[in-house]
Order: sequence, then C-alpha cells, then structure tokens
Amino acid sequence: MIRPNMYYNELKDSYLFYNIAQKTKAYTEQHPGTELLRMGIGDVSLPLCDAVIKALYEAVQDQASKTTFHGYMPECGAPFLREAIAKYYEKRAVHLSPEEIFVSSGASDELGDILDLFDRSNASLVIEPAYPAYVDANVMAGRKILHLASGEENSFLPEPTEEIEADILYICSPNNPTGAVFSRSQLQAWVDFANQKGAVILFDAAYEAFIEDESLPHSIYELKGAKTCAIEICSLSKTAGFTGTRLGYTVIPKALKRAGMNLNDMWVRNRTTKTNGVSYIIQKGGAAVFTEEGQKQIHENIRIYKENAKVLMKALDQLGIWYCGGKNAPYIWMKCPEGMGSWEFFDYLLHEIQVVGTPGEGFGSCGENYFRFSTFGAPEDTKEASERLVKLLSR
Repeated sequence: MIRPNMYYNELKDSYLFYNIAQKTKAYTEQHPGTELLRMGIGDVSLPLCDAVIKALYEAVQDQASKTTFHGYMPECGAPFLREAIAKYYEKRAVHLSPEEIFVSSGASDELGDILDLFDRSNASLVIEPAYPAYVDANVMAGRKILHLASGEENSFLPEPTEEIEADILYICSPNNPTGAVFSRSQLQAWVDFANQKGAVILFDAAYEAFIEDESLPHSIYELKGAKTCAIEICSLSKTAGFTGTRLGYTVIPKALKRAGMNLNDMWVRNRTTKTNGVSYIIQKGGAAVFTEEGQKQIHENIRIYKENAKVLMKALDQLGIWYCGGKNAPYIWMKCPEGMGSWEFFDYLLHEIQVVGTPGEGFGSCGENYFRFSTFGAPEDTKEASERLVKLLSR
C-alpha cells in the first residue's frame, strides 16, 4: 500500500495568499461593483521593457527557421545568458565563472529544489518574519526548522549567536516582508558564522535591484569568505517584470564544499537529472535585461515603484506610524495602529476603505501586529490608497 508524504499533515491549513484571496472574493461578492485597491501580493503592474520584448520577438522568429531553431537548451542554462550574468556581477567586483551560474525558472522554484543538496537530518534556520515558502518547503521535506525571532529592537535584522544550531541558514536581503537590508558588517557576521559552523547560507537576493544605498551589499559574494559558505538565489520577476514569464538564476561557487562533496558538481547532476532547462525564447529575453539598454529600461520601471514607496512612506510619516523598508526595497512593513492584530487590521482596511494589504501574521508569529504593503501597484492606485489610509487613521 502506497504511503504518501505524511509531512504534508504538518503544514498550516492554507497558504497566506490563498486566505487573502478568499477574503477579498467574499467581500466583492457581497459588494458587487466595488473596486479594491490591491497593495498586498507582490506582483508587478508594469509590462516587460522594450529591450526584453524585442529580444523575445527575435527569439520567436529564430524558432521559425531551420537554421536558427533551438530545441532542448543546456539544463544549467544557455552560455550566452550565464556569461551575461557573470558580467553583471563583475560590475560589483564579484568574479564568477559562467559555470557557477545556473539559470532557473524563478527563485521560488529554486528555493524548494535546492534542498535536494542537503541531508534530511540538516536543520534549517528561518529568520522570522519570513517568506512562507521557506518554512513550507522544509516542512514538506521533513526537516527540523529553527525559528529566529526578529523585531523592532534589532530593526528586523538579527545577529547570529553561538546558541544557533542549524546547518541551512535562510537570509533574505532586501527582506520580504520587512524591507530591511543587512549592512556589510551585519551580513559579514553571518558569513563568518556560517564558515565557523560549517553551515550553508541560502541567500535570497530577489530584490537586490531595489537597493539605492550603495553602502549596502547587493550580493553576498561582496563579503569576504562567502564563496565557501553561500548559495545565492536571484529572480528577474521583480527586477525586470518576469512574474509571468518566469526566469531566475542560482549561484553556487565551485569553492563551496561540504563533507568532501562539491555542491556545484552536485547541482549540475541535479539539474541534468531533474530538468530540461529553460526555454530558448525566455533566456533570450532574460539576456536582454543585462544589456546596457535593458538595465536602463528596467531601472526606469523600478523608479516608478520606488516613487510608490515614497508616497506610502509619506502617508505613514504623516500618521506617525512606525515602519521599515521602502527606501531600499519594494515592501513597507508597518506597525498596526492601536495595537490591532494583523488580520484584524486587514479586515478593517478591506471593509472601511477597500484597500488590500498583507497581514504580518502570515509571515510568522513575529508579524502578529504588523502589516505589509507592496509598492508594485499602479501609481494612481497607490496615491488613492495612501489618501484613504491617512483619512481613515487620522480619525
């Protein structure tokens, strides 16, 4: 008799964004014709930039001719894209070989798949509040999870301590959901800790393009010793609007070894066994992101999202509400007013001003009295939501 993966029984009843969808669906059914201002889920609202669209069209045309047609792509990524990404890192004085870069269908996929590299006995450390998939992927794998709490007292940027006994360390900077960003010294402390303990950092750098303070690290490999303890997982979803086209990349340095095994070699074997690679068309579009024109255009879109952040931050400043994020990240993490719980505040905004955000409790117990706003919405919606927020909370 077949035995299913019983660890699924240990998952929470439903996923955070599913709960939000159900609540908003119920509201709109009860209030037909009402338009909601959605500031919750982190999907982008601007289209792919012209450089990417042009590359996608050209790639489609390539598939129409026998001489330029591409079938299966290399499982670890097309050389032209791996080389383009390596040159992108060179601009920050991070030297990687193309063979250390693996093209993926997105960071979310990789954050789950990468656990194949580690024995089930390895414990994972998740800094809370945290992206829910970190926890769920480890629960599904039957792995022990340690939760490291963070809060206003450390600006949601905790330091490692000797008491931590974990093998896999999740770090997201700029952080989702808090928008907090580790400084060089703070991140160096985690790198040193991982090397000392023999742990491996899974560094989620999906939002690095939103950092405008150049004193802050974009890549963990800007820190001394990171190549012997860290895997970096990146995405073009928020950087370049690839949420609907799906493309990302993972960096595993050849210097990263544990118990006599080379994790780069292991991932090559994993990818060549479990995937057939990302399509030629999508990889050509991705390569356009790393051209001079592509970088210029995606940062024009990012600038619009950053303006949204300024509008929201101005509203919260006017209300005297504590928050972090926004300046170097596409998320704003605010404290719920009047001691409200995060789901209580969600319902309050939905019913009073038809604004949808994300309850902090969905990111772990540390988020109970906090709330996340995404800045990926349309500017006019962000402006309207901010005005409604100020009017409501000024009462």
